[in-house]
Amino acid sequence: MDGHPTPRVAAVIGDPTRHSRSPAIHNAAFAAKGMDWLFTAFEVPAGGGAAALEAMRVLQLAGLSVTMPLKAEVAEAADLRDDEVEVLGAANCILPLDDGRLRAANTDAVGFMAGLRADAGLQPEGLRVALLGAGGAARAVAWGLAAAGAAEVAVINRTPSSAQTAVDIANAAVKTGQPGRIGSMDDIASADVVVNATPVGMSADAAHHRRNAMPCDPTLLRSGQVAVDLVYEPLETAWLAALRRRGVEAHNGLSMLAYQAAAAFEMWTGVEAPVEVMRRAATAGRTG
Repeated sequence: MDGHPTPRVAAVIGDPTRHSRSPAIHNAAFAAKGMDWLFTAFEVPAGGGAAALEAMRVLQLAGLSVTMPLKAEVAEAADLRDDEVEVLGAANCILPLDDGRLRAANTDAVGFMAGLRADAGLQPEGLRVALLGAGGAARAVAWGLAAAGAAEVAVINRTPSSAQTAVDIANAAVKTGQPGRIGSMDDIASADVVVNATPVGMSADAAHHRRNAMPCDPTLLRSGQVAVDLVYEPLETAWLAALRRRGVEAHNGLSMLAYQAAAAFEMWTGVEAPVEVMRRAATAGRTG
């Protein structure tokens, strides 16, 4: 025994995680702050969320990031849930409390909003947003935009019931008014910001010959609008490339990834996150 204290350990869980950028992001942050912490990745398949939280207690992990397909499972299994988690039914961050309980949080919404401010210089107040998709990421974005004062969040999705769920979440985020509504492709032309919250165009789709697929026709957008694609694998999707050729200001999902990680870092450590270090690490790529 050398007498040195054991480093604190945090991790990302989900399936797959082998190519996750989260270890690179968090370990760069710990190094920048001179903290004796280590961040790693565990592959936990669907159905293993509750068991993973029990393992967190036993192993005394200092924090967990949660990705698909476990976000709903850990939200259900946690002892405490933040308001966003209660509404979204999903958590991406687990924080151990001093009394042994586990708190479920969702930093996706705050991550998206911080990324929008950093990348596009936009404040959400008064924005008209066309939101493509109605899954977990879309719901977090709808919540964040509405809570931050967006004038309109038009949810565009092929399944009306899923779209309505995202609309209801947006409207639950405000005390007065109803910024959320079911939208159509016609809403894209009048939007200030168009957000792709679907997986269309991501690298995983390549096996299905869909990598060049696009969430909507890029000719629906024009110069003066801002587009955000939450996909960051690849860094430039076919949709982003087409939009940039049209003069549309277009951003990928790396900033959301970095800022949601920064929010989790601060929850776990109580230390201000080195955001620029984390952004650079996110851009540099994966580990493992």
